Amino acid sequence: MSRTLRAILLVLLVGSCGGRTAGPAPDNLDDACVILRERPQYARAFRATERQWGIPIHVQMATIYQESKFDGEARTPFRWTLGVIPMGRISSAYGYSQALDGTWEEYKEEQGRYRARRNDIHDATDFMGWYMAKTTEHLGISRHDTRNQYLAYHEGRGGYRSGSYNKKAWLVRVADKTAARAKAYEAQLASCRRY
Repeated sequence: MSRTLRAILLVLLVGSCGGRTAGPAPDNLDDACVILRERPQYARAFRATERQWGIPIHVQMATIYQESKFDGEARTPFRWTLGVIPMGRISSAYGYSQALDGTWEEYKEEQGRYRARRNDIHDATDFMGWYMAKTTEHLGISRHDTRNQYLAYHEGRGGYRSGSYNKKAWLVRVADKTAARAKAYEAQLASCRRY
């Protein structure tokens, strides 16, 4: 066997050992029961986060829907110059939770989860629970208040405190839609609680 062929096989073997991949998003994102039936690992992750941080499953699900549509590889779009030259992404947000690099690093450091990955549903939901629990602690927003938790998640706690979202009518509409989705998910989950 030639050295080149051995090198290629070694690279393929190492690449296949990369751990869990995010995989495609579930087919029907409008039905919480279908999502959890299709992806039982999501159900385990959401339950673990609810136990650890007290963030209800429907709040987690609605926020992940809004942030990434359950796509573990989601990234923000590119910025373009002259309409054709890519100049980097709009932000460093990545993964299910669309966590920014700096906030993700803060989470990993504080929680000692140095191997956590944003495209792993368990890590992403734990991050979200950690962030929202801190929001409750610092701003007094209920863990069940999807609308305001989402606004603080999107704008950051400092941005929420200063009311930056009040200048963004589009964001307030998105927060209202996220809250409505959480209510729908909550009602659906009541009928399929075994997940």
